[in-house]
Amino acid sequence: MHSQALDWSDVRIFLAIARCGTLGAAAKHVGQTQPTMGRRLRALEDAVGHTLFQRTRDGFVLTDEGSAVLAYAERMEEEALGFTRALTGKETQLTGGLRVSSSDWFGLHILTPVFARFLAKHPGISLELVTDARLYDLARREADLVFRITPFNEPDVIQRKLMHIDYAVYGHVDLVEPPRGKGEGLNLISMDSAFGALPDVEWIKRMLPSAKIVFGSNNRGVQARMCAEGNGYAVLPCPLGDATPGLRRIDLGEAPPGRDVWLGYHRDLRRVARLRALLDATIEALANV
Repeated sequence: MHSQALDWSDVRIFLAIARCGTLGAAAKHVGQTQPTMGRRLRALEDAVGHTLFQRTRDGFVLTDEGSAVLAYAERMEEEALGFTRALTGKETQLTGGLRVSSSDWFGLHILTPVFARFLAKHPGISLELVTDARLYDLARREADLVFRITPFNEPDVIQRKLMHIDYAVYGHVDLVEPPRGKGEGLNLISMDSAFGALPDVEWIKRMLPSAKIVFGSNNRGVQARMCAEGNGYAVLPCPLGDATPGLRRIDLGEAPPGRDVWLGYHRDLRRVARLRALLDATIEALANV
C-alpha cells in the first residue's frame, strides 16, 4: 500500500459502487456527482496501489483485490456508523430530524395523520417519511424508525408489535356480489408476481381458484384505485379499503388473513428524545385502531 493516507470518505464511495454496480447509481445513493465518484475511486485505488473494480459495459465488477477488502470496508462502515449512533443517542432535545420508513398505504392512511398532529405539537422536529417496499437498514441509518409487516431479525434492533390490521375483499359499490363458487368469470386485482406468496394473495386464490387476475401491483393504493374503477375485486387492508370512495366490503363467508405491523429502531437511538416522543405519540394514537 502507498504511504498516502486512507480516506474513509473514499472507502464509503467504494462500498456504494460495490453495492450499486454503476457510478451513476452510486452517486445518487451517496449524494455526489458522478465525476466526483470517479475521481474519489481513482484516489482510493492510488492510495492502496490496486485496481479495485473491473470496468465493463454493464457496470463495475469487483476485482479479486476489491473482493478481498470488501469485508474490511464494511467493518469500517459499521464502526463509523456506530460512532455516529453513539453520539446521536445522547441527544435529549426535542429538535432535529427523523427518517421513517413504511409501506405506501400505511404511510398515507395510518402514519400521516399521526405525524401531522405530532409536528403541530413539536415544531422543532422535522420528519421524513419514505414509503418503499424494500427493507431499510437501521444499522446503516437508512432510516431511524421502520414500520413493516414482518418481525425484525437484525441484531441490535429494538422492536415491538404495534397493531394488527384486518383485511377484507372489496369491490365497486355497483358490482354484483360474487357467488360462493370458484369465481368463474370474476376478475381479481392483486399483488404483482414478486409478492405472490403473501397470505392474502394465496387466500383469494384458494377462495376463488377460477377467477382471473387481470391487474397486479406492489402498491396497495394502486390496487384500491383500480378496484374503485370497477375492474375487479381486491383483498385490501381495511383502513385503506374503507377509506377509498366507491368501494364496499364483499363477504365470501370467510375473512382473509390480516397482518401484524411491527416497528423497529436501533438500540443506540433508544435515548434520543425526539424518537422517544414520536414512538410514544404513535403507539398511543394507534393503540385502539
